[in-house]
Amino acid sequence: QRESDRAGQLKVVENFITQSVDGIALAPLDEKALVRPVKEAAAAGIKVAVWDSGLDESVGDAIISFVATDNFHAGEECGRRLADLLGGKGRVMMLRHAVGHASTTKRAEGFLSGIKKAAPEIELVSVDQRGGTSIDEAIKTSENLLNQFGDSIQGVFTPNESTTQGMLRALDEAGLAGKVAFVGFDTNDALLDALREKKVAALAVQDPFRMGYTAVKNIVAAIKGEDFEAEVDTGAVLLDLENIDSEKIRKLLRKPAD
Repeated sequence: QRESDRAGQLKVVENFITQSVDGIALAPLDEKALVRPVKEAAAAGIKVAVWDSGLDESVGDAIISFVATDNFHAGEECGRRLADLLGGKGRVMMLRHAVGHASTTKRAEGFLSGIKKAAPEIELVSVDQRGGTSIDEAIKTSENLLNQFGDSIQGVFTPNESTTQGMLRALDEAGLAGKVAFVGFDTNDALLDALREKKVAALAVQDPFRMGYTAVKNIVAAIKGEDFEAEVDTGAVLLDLENIDSEKIRKLLRKPAD
């Protein structure tokens, strides 16, 4: 029920094993904590496909498929975009997500790699603070960061929906929204509105529907003994005012029921 509830997710997976299900499509909350139950599932003959966020390499061959955004590459693209928005100069801060999330960790690492390669002169004033797993936590940390650096920064990066939402709220309340170049990750209605209002410069958009669909499709293929692609990069696109109304972006943002 909460993104921080590792114990809850462990219990769900363990219950699936007890029920002797044929397959599990898992989006892990923690890259290390879920390794043991996934290995137990594999030992019980259950086909496990991991999607959205990865597991520690110690999981070995216990999973049949990994379906996700190439998060490091997407983070690099965000870094390059922010460097471009700042003309290669300025002071930047990054608000990380929670500890243990492989996907957002890779986005953060990719961002740092991308911005350093694109603009070595940009100063990174804060890159180790975390917004936690909730918007409220992200708002509080963002406010603390802005109290410390707000008057002297020109750019901000956030690696997931909750940190992006929290940072937007803090920037808004500090009167800095639209004045600081802000590149974030993920979308919702409020973030899309902020993009149109020029409070956010760009948002990395994933394809979550394709992730979930492909994970289940690969499980079925594995059960049937059919061929499937073990690693699938579902891609990410940087959304901005220039492409927000394009057909490609409309398809990515479209809800499954549409």
